Amino acid sequence: MMDKEHKAYQYAYAVAKNKVNAPKYVKLQAKQFLKVANGRDKKYIVDEEKLKTIDNVLKLLIMAKGLKAGETIYNALAGFQWLFLVAVLCVVHKDNPSKRRYENAILEICRKNAKTFLVALIFILLFFLEPKYSKFYSVAPDGALSREVKDAIEEIIGSSPALRGKLNGKEKFKLLRDYIHCNLTDNRYVPLNYSNSRLDGRLPNVFLIDETGALPNTYAIEAMRSGQLTILNKLGIIISTKYPTVTNPFEDEVEYAKRVLLGTVDDDTTFSLLYEPDNQKAWATSDSILEQANPLALEVPTMMNDLKKKRKTAIEIESKRENFITKHCNIVYSGVGSESFINIADLQKGAVDHIDWSGREVYLGVDLALTTDNVAVAMVSWDDEAEQVLIDSRAFLPEDRVEEKSKLERIPYQDFIKAMYAVACGDRTVDYSVIEDYVFKVEETYGVTVMGIGYDRWNALSSAQKWEEKYTVVEIKQHSSVLHPPTKWLTELITDGKVAYEKGNKLLEINFQNARCVYDTNMNRYVNKKRSTGKIDMVVATINAMYLLQQDYMLNQTIGWAIQT
Repeated sequence: MMDKEHKAYQYAYAVAKNKVNAPKYVKLQAKQFLKVANGRDKKYIVDEEKLKTIDNVLKLLIMAKGLKAGETIYNALAGFQWLFLVAVLCVVHKDNPSKRRYENAILEICRKNAKTFLVALIFILLFFLEPKYSKFYSVAPDGALSREVKDAIEEIIGSSPALRGKLNGKEKFKLLRDYIHCNLTDNRYVPLNYSNSRLDGRLPNVFLIDETGALPNTYAIEAMRSGQLTILNKLGIIISTKYPTVTNPFEDEVEYAKRVLLGTVDDDTTFSLLYEPDNQKAWATSDSILEQANPLALEVPTMMNDLKKKRKTAIEIESKRENFITKHCNIVYSGVGSESFINIADLQKGAVDHIDWSGREVYLGVDLALTTDNVAVAMVSWDDEAEQVLIDSRAFLPEDRVEEKSKLERIPYQDFIKAMYAVACGDRTVDYSVIEDYVFKVEETYGVTVMGIGYDRWNALSSAQKWEEKYTVVEIKQHSSVLHPPTKWLTELITDGKVAYEKGNKLLEINFQNARCVYDTNMNRYVNKKRSTGKIDMVVATINAMYLLQQDYMLNQTIGWAIQT
């Protein structure tokens, strides 16, 4: 059991108990860490010996600059920095303490929160903790950013007497233009510039991707990860602030980390501290946004005062606004007007073991997009007794692309196929005949009565004409004025806990997690595929079904009212 007086434990405890204003995903990660630190986890423990080693090394290192220049790094580190260091480097397998738990570490944090310093510190610790001849790499979008980490390492070495000078006639560290070599362990750190083709062939024990949000694609991350296949204690660190776009490699990593924390993806190897504020609307007035996005400012009052001055300037001068909101609030400024569809925690309250559909009247919604991509069929029904909506949604994807899509989207499609929440059909394209047959057999399979099928004319006209021979088929125009009512109703039902779905359908949860809404000029709210952060076909199909259900529900309410009066 970890020492409860340790600063890493103290910070995690304060976050979990709401004594520190931290965003919800940081709270979730802190609670997971405390479970391990308190010895209540069946698989993982904190390596006390490694923790002591880290503490002792940090007591020898000296802050090179800043408000705490000249102090030991042990005394100067902030709580979130302690938590990141200890969790990533000291949490190990209980049955194999030589194996670290975490292979991926993601830090989402604003500018001027000493992230470059933290990364430099991690590399210095790794010089002493990793096996001999280990290689460490950092990748940044350009040469200037790449050199910042190297400069930070050299500054710490230069200001720490324990790291300077010679041992057994050799300099402890060799500081060259292209790399830093530790002669004590023969471990080497190499800073790299981003390239579209020259990062393969490396064998990194540990790699860092800095300012990941500025990278044009995922090549750097995948090249580094593919080079770690034979490494026992592999570690990849992904760090960035927000950038004014929702489509960049960092956002993909952040969304994946959120799925892990929410339990929609089972991955014990990913650790994250995501300092993005829970409320992203009141940036001009809310101090809480600054506190949640800037953990260092909670411990350095002068930093918080400076942030408030910058906020005042951003309010007065519109040209300053994007930089402040994006870089100092961790809010995607170009995405103002877009927001998460629902709170996934509200949705998960409606997860049940099983839904008995037999005898129910249901509406179906289909989202038939491109044949090379995911498509979906959803089924909804109103339960009068429980006063809630029942939802079932199935994804369909090309069979020959299952493995490819699993890697690219980081979603275990094979598991969902086995659990029958997804269907693989066709080769490189989806076989629409399988989807058409699925719809035709819904009544027989579930024992329900299909009252209607809602579809988007795009890519679904041929299928709709076939279903029309047996069912009532309704074209639902994909326009904000049409989609706003069912979207709003579904949101309210989820928020009020009046939605039920099978808890095994984690793929549906992931789709809801990915979904983003935007508003049109009339403030009509609708789910937007381009603004969303991944596949949302199951959500779109559900909303199409909800459109028909809402018409029926409102009609029944009107008839009931008329009869009563």
